[in-house]
Amino acid sequence: MPLRRPRRVFVLGGARSGKSSYAEGLLTRERAVDYVACGTPAGPDDPEWADRIALHRARRPASWRTVETLDLASVLGEPGPPVLVDCLTTWLAGTMDECGVWSEQPGADGRLAAAVDDLLAAWAGTRRRVVAVSNEVGSGIVPATPSGRRFRDELGVLNARIAAGSQRVWLVTAGLPQRLR
Repeated sequence: MPLRRPRRVFVLGGARSGKSSYAEGLLTRERAVDYVACGTPAGPDDPEWADRIALHRARRPASWRTVETLDLASVLGEPGPPVLVDCLTTWLAGTMDECGVWSEQPGADGRLAAAVDDLLAAWAGTRRRVVAVSNEVGSGIVPATPSGRRFRDELGVLNARIAAGSQRVWLVTAGLPQRLR
């Protein structure tokens, strides 16, 4: 990283590409970091998910604070230490669920669009240093279900919009980061 640290950094990559550990490495010199975990908490019926969460927690310094929320706009609007968002993929899935997209509730598309716009406004306006992680989509197979295609499309658009508002964008492939911007 150059001496002037960018305020908004976006790290993309495929599943298990090393994107989260690379993003964490960008903040290793920071004593305090708000680590925003957007995924659902592990339940007793999913030991594999619990193992993934435990692995992520074990990599982080004890001085980093974990914040489990989908309300990223509020976190980015608050003063505080740098923020690491892991990840926008799980944020979008949870937000689509909260907005009623999956159950086809009336007004769900409008609520989703408003939530995405709120996140993008907070991303653009944050005074905090922030590193966000997301899965890159569209390089693989076309999902077989309408909901899978909808999610892939929504995530692709979200990633493009976040990247457009970022000073640095990295793509991590097979553990190798490549600077895109």
